Formats: sequence, C-alpha cells, structure tokens
Amino acid sequence: MKTIGLLGGMSWESTQTYYALINREVKKRLGGLHSAKIIMVSVDFAEIEALQVANDWDGASRLLSRAAQQLEAGGADCVAICTNTMHEVFDQISASVAIPCIHIGDALGQHAVALQYQSLGLLGTQFTMERPFLKDWLSEHYNIDVVVPEIDGRNDVHQIIYRELCLGEINPKSRDRFIEVMHYLMEKDVDGIVLGCTEIGLLIDQSMIDAPVLDTTSLHAHYLVDFSLSNNERIALAEC
Repeated sequence: MKTIGLLGGMSWESTQTYYALINREVKKRLGGLHSAKIIMVSVDFAEIEALQVANDWDGASRLLSRAAQQLEAGGADCVAICTNTMHEVFDQISASVAIPCIHIGDALGQHAVALQYQSLGLLGTQFTMERPFLKDWLSEHYNIDVVVPEIDGRNDVHQIIYRELCLGEINPKSRDRFIEVMHYLMEKDVDGIVLGCTEIGLLIDQSMIDAPVLDTTSLHAHYLVDFSLSNNERIALAEC
C-alpha cells in the first residue's frame, strides 16, 4: 500500500470527508482492520482565500508548493490537492515535487468517460466555474464539454460555498437554491451534474435531483485509493 499525501484545509470541512472516504474504501477493499496510509498537511484556508481574492495565484502556488514538499519529505508517494479551486495552480505544485500529483479532473474525467458522458454541468466556486483550469482539463484530456450556470446562479453558488459550507453551516434555503441551479443545468441537456467544489457534497446528494450527480470529493478519494493499492503508478499521471 502506497502512502497518500493529502494537501488539505481548503476547507477542513471537506478535508475530513476525504480522510473518512479514503479509509472506508480501503477497509471495504481489504477488510479486517485495514486502514489507509495517509500523510496530511493542512493549510490555513484564510491565507489561501485572501490570495484568491487578491488574484495572487503565484503566491498561492508558492504556499501550496511548500506544503506539497512537506508531504514529499514526510514520505508520501503522491500529492492530492483536496479542493477543486486550487487545481488552478496544479502545474506549479506538481513541478515542485518529484512524486506524482493526482489531478481531481482525472478522477472525474475517467469516471465520466466510463459512463459515456459527453457534456457535464459544473457547480463550484466562481473560480472553478469561470476560470478555464478544470473545464479545459476535461475538454483536452477527455473530450467533455462543460456547461456552467448563468451569472446569478454562479454568484449564489459561490456565496453559499464560502459563507456557509466552508464554515460548516447547512441551510435548507441554500439547498433549495442549489437544486434550482441544478435544474437550470439539466435544461441544457447535460449528461450529469458535477459537484465541483469539495464542500458541495455536505449539502447536496443524488437523492435530491433526477440527473446523475458526480461528486468530485468522492471520485477523487476513490481514485486515490486506486493509486494506493495499485502496483502501477500510471494511474496518477495526467495524459498529455
């Protein structure tokens, strides 16, 4: 079993979900008292959020690259960025270490391809919905088109994530708003809806909508277990 390096804290509310999902999946696959080998570096999300607001992605990449190097020095066999948004600086973080960085877009893309999905509706932070890093990854590596909500939907989803979910607050009215935005995406004839922020799964699950839901937190966690239990490190490498 290889050791999974989790770059977490963005927010810790979803990082603890990663830890639980990974361990449950290892137990499911191996049985008995087995649990995952995990090393975690958890950053201060307030520092990251301030850099996001300031559009200082270079500063964020330096901070997270140092954290990734801590994981590598501690004996991790891979690095997983436990947030969709900070995959904006995936290339910089990946270049800062010798061990593979496992992209959340590969976990999502391979799952979608297996289901023969060609178009996905994307929910996430405004950064994830409006910047190209995840949309381009899915398009270039998996030939998947991505649809995002209209501007009011993007604004509302973003505010709910940062003002509520990242603080551990679950608001039924916010759930209703999410479902309304998801129905908007369904009208665009998407094959499924991506919960493209690692906190959204705290509020939304498959039972709340008719369209297939693809939760990136769960998909990434299972993909990390695949890597940990596989003898083939190719799973961790992005297709070029």
